[in-house]
Amino acid sequence: MDMITENNSIELCGDMAGRPVRSHTARGQDFYVFPLEIQRLSGTFDTLNVIVRPQQLDGIGIDVGSRIRVAGQLRTFNNRRGEGARLVITVFAKEIELTEEDYVNRIFLRGTLCKTPVRRTTPMGRDICDLMLAVNRRYGRSDYLPCICWGNLACIAGSWDVGTRLRIGGRVQSRTYIKLIDEQPTEKTAYEVSVSEAETDEDVEMLAIDTESGE
Repeated sequence: MDMITENNSIELCGDMAGRPVRSHTARGQDFYVFPLEIQRLSGTFDTLNVIVRPQQLDGIGIDVGSRIRVAGQLRTFNNRRGEGARLVITVFAKEIELTEEDYVNRIFLRGTLCKTPVRRTTPMGRDICDLMLAVNRRYGRSDYLPCICWGNLACIAGSWDVGTRLRIGGRVQSRTYIKLIDEQPTEKTAYEVSVSEAETDEDVEMLAIDTESGE
């Protein structure tokens, strides 16, 4: 596994919720997108958009309703068309196959904190901290991924500085919200990484020192 893949790795098992439609062309290659639904333990569903090459779907019998496994990376790009979200977040599939596994939604990221953390408290008194993580990609590009921490981890995350190197594990979640467009309420979908564990490079270095010293 190369270093770029180690920076950004996602595995999903879910149900294809719509037929693939053409998304875009890059370097002469067509790409298609389809929605994938993954059920949470609570019973609600996250719906994530998966980008694939058409040849990845050839001959494996995938159709709407199929349970599939996707392995790849979480990607972003800036939408400059003026329509829809400014930061578009999708799952770039490197592997795709039929499966009978239960629902899976897990991601590992390694990157740099590129905005000051925003810590807040919900009306129910729960601590939350919003992060923006820059994750390196090939060809000098980066993906800018919104992350959210909860509880005690949110309190810790609120003290991190811009430039802090982080290793994050969690899942990708979708949520709907209402936005006024031309004074009309319009339903939108936001995507973010819900962080279950995180550590800084400094934490990792200190752990290595403690291990070497036998402490």
